Amino acid sequence: MIVIIKTLQVILALAILILVHEFGHFIFAKAFGIRVDKFFLFFDAGNTKLLSTKTGWFARLFPKAAGWETEYGIGWLPLGGYCKIAGMIDESMDTEHLKTEPQPWEYRAKPAWQRLFVIAGGVMFNFIFAILMYSVILDIWGESYLPNKGNKIYVNELAYEMGFRNGDEILSFDDYIPEDFGMLQADLARQTASKAKVLRDGDTVNIYIDYSMIGQVLNTPGMFDLALPFKVQSVSETSPNAGLDVRKGDMVITVAGEEVNYVQEAWPILEKHPGEEIAVAFLRDADTVTLDMAVDTTGRLGVLLMQPDILSREYTFLSSIPAGFRKTFSTIGGYIQDLKLVATPSTEAYKSVGSFIAIGQIFPASWDWYSFLSILALLSIMLGVMNLLPIPALDGGHIVFTIYEMITGRKPSDNFLYAMQIIGMILVFGLMILAFGNDIARLFR
Repeated sequence: MIVIIKTLQVILALAILILVHEFGHFIFAKAFGIRVDKFFLFFDAGNTKLLSTKTGWFARLFPKAAGWETEYGIGWLPLGGYCKIAGMIDESMDTEHLKTEPQPWEYRAKPAWQRLFVIAGGVMFNFIFAILMYSVILDIWGESYLPNKGNKIYVNELAYEMGFRNGDEILSFDDYIPEDFGMLQADLARQTASKAKVLRDGDTVNIYIDYSMIGQVLNTPGMFDLALPFKVQSVSETSPNAGLDVRKGDMVITVAGEEVNYVQEAWPILEKHPGEEIAVAFLRDADTVTLDMAVDTTGRLGVLLMQPDILSREYTFLSSIPAGFRKTFSTIGGYIQDLKLVATPSTEAYKSVGSFIAIGQIFPASWDWYSFLSILALLSIMLGVMNLLPIPALDGGHIVFTIYEMITGRKPSDNFLYAMQIIGMILVFGLMILAFGNDIARLFR
């Protein structure tokens, strides 16, 4: 059932994003009087269509649709979609129009500045859609995150190997001061910092970062957990220790005679004594109190812990809009930094590139509007930025050629554009193979 829910979320998200992107091309083409031959969600490879306004059951039910200038439809191959613009060399590789003189309604007959808007329209709409999504999210739910300042880390093996220690408070990566505790690992990778400054036992310590380990940082989740003090909020009513004199604010300092500073250190000790009674020492104000406490069969004491302070911001409808802009462009900047890492072989960040399988894993196992809209906004940004890459088959490649024409006054030949389209598609397919390969390798691991 979980797989079905995740799959449906992926298909719905991709469908929305494809329609948004292609509609950006479509609307500008129509605005400049350019004919759009086809507008398809998913690819109709082999001319196989699940739905078409010009053929099949839809045309029989709505015969007037067959006379529309544009054929709207749904293909069977869910790897994208396309907007076939008359007179443009695109992924359809249709070159029939090159055999005739440019017609007034064709893309190639329009001035360069209009063609630039048509090409950039998809990316523009992706970013506008992300702004809209983030504005809606901030208006309804606001913004909450765990601040980095004042909180300490609990490290895994990789973080320990790099020089971080349990209880460190990260102050900065070079000159960058992180704000969101949950983004510490991403910030470490993105900043490509040479050193991290931490607060350790009251002293400031510099940790020098081995850049060759950035690839491991990208592929090893959970470097920086929150070092959570074992401080009691309350005792659960169903706890075997419900009747004991355990008070709010009591700080556990030893468990079964072993010193603990954080709750993560207590868990392995408790798991050794399921169903037993052990001595637990608390620090209560200036006094030390020791109690015999029962450990349940799962290796827990049944106490609720005091949680760290979460920083929350609420927005009105009007204030959510500029906040949505800031969130979008901040996310764009972060994703561009991620792409720089992918393009640097020494970081091995290319191993983190994923396909639809990886996308499916980030969706929750049950339907949640906040998560869905947040992921939708992020994926819209990723789609927009990826399409800006100067690869001939992508929008970015067409933009580069169009800007070159605007600057030099010389338009690249159709044969050159056709050759570049083939090269670009080979590069795109290579990237897709890498992404699927990485996902398959991760599944086996």
